[in-house]
Amino acid sequence: MADWKFWRWGRKSAGDGTLELFRELYGSRLSKAGIAITPEVALQCTVALACARVIAQGLSQIPFRLMRTDGVTRTAATGNSLYSLLEDAPNEWQTAPEFWDMLGMHLALSGNAYAFVNRVGGEVREIIPLVPSQVEVRKEGAFGVRYFVTFDDGKREEVPRRSMWHLRGLAWRNFAGLGAASLARDAIGLALATEEHATNSFSDGVVMRGVLSTAASLNPEQREQNRKNFVSAIRGDTATNERERIGIAVLGGAEYKFQPLVSPNDVAQLIENRKFQIEEICRGFGVMPIMVGYSDKASTYASAEQMFLAHLTHTMGPWYRRLEKSATVRLLTQEQRADGLYFKFFTNAMLRGSVKDRADFYTKLYNVGALNPNEIRELEDMNPYEGGEQFRVPLNMVDPTDPDPEGTEDDGTPKSEPVGTEV
Repeated sequence: MADWKFWRWGRKSAGDGTLELFRELYGSRLSKAGIAITPEVALQCTVALACARVIAQGLSQIPFRLMRTDGVTRTAATGNSLYSLLEDAPNEWQTAPEFWDMLGMHLALSGNAYAFVNRVGGEVREIIPLVPSQVEVRKEGAFGVRYFVTFDDGKREEVPRRSMWHLRGLAWRNFAGLGAASLARDAIGLALATEEHATNSFSDGVVMRGVLSTAASLNPEQREQNRKNFVSAIRGDTATNERERIGIAVLGGAEYKFQPLVSPNDVAQLIENRKFQIEEICRGFGVMPIMVGYSDKASTYASAEQMFLAHLTHTMGPWYRRLEKSATVRLLTQEQRADGLYFKFFTNAMLRGSVKDRADFYTKLYNVGALNPNEIRELEDMNPYEGGEQFRVPLNMVDPTDPDPEGTEDDGTPKSEPVGTEV
């Protein structure tokens, strides 16, 4: 447990509302559909929610470990406190998957994620995520950056740059990332507006708005009464007796015509528009539509499998690389990096879902001498056995540069014998 926490610092007053003005200008911007889009509002769009969830869970399901290398071998740096923090629990109330889920959602929607790094005596004791909307990044001079956090009680406090782990997504400026919820706000706003239209349409009994007209001269009371009768008969939800509930309108002794003011849903291609918005929002997040549960009729099992691999390579791959380097630079000292410490996502965990894929993967690496049986057993969480550290290759594999492939080794053993290298 840390000796002190950042909320014990002396707090300053809320100030002159600079952060509130910042939020007003950048935190919530109207889309062309007239809906103000923030990361929180974007989550109400199921496609944006699914895209953010795919990215967040793509981070949380992969082991993220502190490693050490001497230039030849790589081992887990289990003796460092950061290993258990990011492998098990970075703070008192979150497990590592919950921590990465939260940071992943922040990154996917706002392009930025922030975490307070609590160091005691130079050692990292806990890492506490912060909500992006509560953090203001202020540029100072040409290259300086300052961080200010507004807490739930309204108090505002500066966090030292050394204590702030700022993870950035795709960026235009050098001190802040670009958020998909902001950049794709028009696509998200249109999706929400289309959903609202469909909801209102069905809640009104799928009745279109329009004008009920007649050549007769009516006073205001007659017009209002006829309007109520017509709406009551069509919708039925305001019916007060059995005659009204069967949907018959009695409007008076005049001839009426109804002129709709909006297009029917089939003419407006409501379903087609909603399907297109799925693809449009996925483009903004860089997520393949199949990952959010949408695919066309031309998709097959084989093509879907390739799409899943493409998701790992083109969607999650850049995130893994970006976050590995961010953690290595921001959480480790220069001396620790020089000593060979670094962070890594182990994407082999993605093979857990397919026994056949794992077997093919292990077999191919075993046959070329890249893995030994004990290393395979370790990946499968199985205990090693004596002699399983031997690397082996097939008898028909020889060195193509060897002028005497059928001869003997320098020690006199036949080259046709299995090759074994002890680790």
